[in-house]
Amino acid sequence: MADTAAASRTARARSWWGWGWADEHPDDAACAALGALLPGTLARPLPVPRVADLRIARPAVEPPPSLAHLVTDDPEARAAHAMGKAYRDVIRALRGRPGRIPDLVARPADDQDVADLLEWAGGRGVAVIPYGGGSSVTGGVEYRGDAHRAVLSLDLTTMDRVWEVDPESRAARIQAGVLGPPLENQLRPHGLTLRHFPQSFEFSTLGGWLATRAGGHYATVHTHIDDFVQSLRVVTPAGAGTSWQVPASGAGPSPDRLFLGSEGALGVITEAWMRLQERPHHRASASVRFADFGAALRAVRAIAQSGLSPANCRLLDPGEAALSGAARDGSSLLVLGFESAAVPVDAALAQALDLARAHGGTPSSGAGPRGDEAVDAWRAAFLRMPYLRDGLARMGAVVETFETAATWTRLPALIDAVRAEVGAAARAATGHPATVNCRLTHVYPDGAAPYFTVLAGGRPGDEVAVWDHLKDVATDVLHRHHATITHHHAVGRDHRPGYDRQRPEPFALALRAAKTALDPQGILNPGVLVD
Repeated sequence: MADTAAASRTARARSWWGWGWADEHPDDAACAALGALLPGTLARPLPVPRVADLRIARPAVEPPPSLAHLVTDDPEARAAHAMGKAYRDVIRALRGRPGRIPDLVARPADDQDVADLLEWAGGRGVAVIPYGGGSSVTGGVEYRGDAHRAVLSLDLTTMDRVWEVDPESRAARIQAGVLGPPLENQLRPHGLTLRHFPQSFEFSTLGGWLATRAGGHYATVHTHIDDFVQSLRVVTPAGAGTSWQVPASGAGPSPDRLFLGSEGALGVITEAWMRLQERPHHRASASVRFADFGAALRAVRAIAQSGLSPANCRLLDPGEAALSGAARDGSSLLVLGFESAAVPVDAALAQALDLARAHGGTPSSGAGPRGDEAVDAWRAAFLRMPYLRDGLARMGAVVETFETAATWTRLPALIDAVRAEVGAAARAATGHPATVNCRLTHVYPDGAAPYFTVLAGGRPGDEVAVWDHLKDVATDVLHRHHATITHHHAVGRDHRPGYDRQRPEPFALALRAAKTALDPQGILNPGVLVD
């Protein structure tokens, strides 16, 4: 079997237990300083976990000789593929309880390798967990339960090429395992970009974005990866297929829609034709302060319904603005940005600022191509926040996020209910003050996607149970307000209870039938979407 440990040591190391790069995590002193900001945290940080301290059993199966070159049983690789990067994953790793560790990790090079691995796994009762960058925050890349004799993590990151670029149609045929930066690097010589930048951009793959219907950096119009898809190729245990590359089609239900958001439960997305665009040359951004959050919501609704289509339209409530360092005076902050490859965008920004002023907003004085200090502070905090979360987790704090979407009519009451009920539940569960902040990440003419951050001192040794309880409380609030269980984080295993309550039963019947037809042995990502 292939040994990947030596090769991985020559490159910058990713954290096996937490977010991102291992060398970007706060050190012990920085963790302690973060913990001092929250009452009820530990006196000293939990130690950084080591793979050597885990009890990793020998693999329950061995691959046949014909597949051995694709597979490793290296303990570090297996531990790194055991979980995603949610708070509960980080805490479990810190506490030495990562759950079931995959028996094997496979890195296929092409579609045939994927098909061969699925055929072997189906015949041996081995669960197969499709794995892109492993940045799931909803339990989407781990195995829970004991119904399968062994678990294979199917890591597609070796399949990382842009095979073909069609400049006339402005599209490219791309392998699903490519991570965000290498994808953009391969498109740059053509003057083109996919321009899909989720927070996990460095650490997630095209296939992962497609399988989870990921949200990107665009706050309006092209908010999800779905908007860029022309065609998918999918390998399933029942066979492989490719949809036609066309700009649009009315030929029955879309085959692509069956697999977009399927989270690896129906098949393995191996490549896609994706719509591209020219790289933007014109940019303008500004921030706007509001004394009243309700007025800020109304301003954002006016901008979303204006047809101006800003690329960025993030509204931070006072707590979120202070947490990011963008505004510490109790104001809500709206971060606006426009961009274009063809025409200047200053006039569009000016019109959006006029709408904000009409609702009581005060624009920054530094509007222009380089934005202002508040915009820069927000952007830096946005990229740094997952590392700070892990630092707080080492101090035993409860700190995590969840997101949703609702219509404008329901939005104010939903936000108030989440703040009140989740905040009260956190205080009751931990015995410490709790903070629930909110920001809007994506906006539409008919509604918006609020994103909540929960901060509280923990209950040492019981952090996972606390967060699971808070997740249950939040799920109930979202359901009562007809807000989706997830806008862009995917269902995974953590959101299954909310997803089961949200989806119509006839659709559930159809989904179960598709699962049975495409994955008759039930080996693909068991427990995700359907049983």
